[in-house]
Order: sequence, then C-alpha cells, then structure tokens
Amino acid sequence: MALNELAQGLRPAAEGVDWFEGLPEDEQRKVLRALVEFCGQARACEDDVPESIARSGIRPTHTPAVMLTKWRFGMAALPAYELAKSFRLLVALFSIADTRRRILHCADGCGHEWHNLSDPQRDAT
Repeated sequence: MALNELAQGLRPAAEGVDWFEGLPEDEQRKVLRALVEFCGQARACEDDVPESIARSGIRPTHTPAVMLTKWRFGMAALPAYELAKSFRLLVALFSIADTRRRILHCADGCGHEWHNLSDPQRDAT
C-alpha cells in the first residue's frame, strides 16, 4: 500500500485502514513511524491539527488526537487498540501537509516521483 496514494486520495481511506489493520502489530508501528517522518518532510504544522482530526473521523478526545493537539508524535508506542486511530489521523495530517506542499512548491511540476503518481483506479480501466 503506498502511503502517498492514500494521502493524495488516489486510494480510498477505507482501503488503507483495511491494509493497515491486516499488518502484524510490529509492522503497524513501523508504518506509523514512517508516517510521522513523511508528515515532517511534508512540513506539517500545528495549524493542520484540527482539520486532521476532523478528516480522520476520530474523536478529538481519543488519545492520538490529544497527542497531536499537543504536537506529540509517539503514536507508535501506544497500545495496539490505538494504532488504527493513529494511522487514520497521521494519514490525514500527511494528506493536508503534502497537498499544501504540492500546491505551493510543486505546482509547476517537480521531480518528486511521489507527487507524480498515476491513479490506480483509472489505470485499472
């Protein structure tokens, strides 16, 4: 599953969650650490947090959302039952930050292969 495809809306969020939940727990934790890194590379900022929570569909009172509100990214260390919520939240944050980055810095084209993905739904037809 390409996390960039999820962030760019090229794959449905539900498909990403199903993929994530099918991974062994240690792999889920690795994916969360990678997502934190991707959010940093995309220059996520604290102003993105409210929209990330809203897009993720998790409650603002859930532990991953509270952590993100405090700009804490240790979701990979949370109990297993919090990992899917963390995944949804971090994908939303990554999507917001990456979209902004593509609009502001890559609008005229760029060499980032992850910004030039084809649509798997369209390619299948």
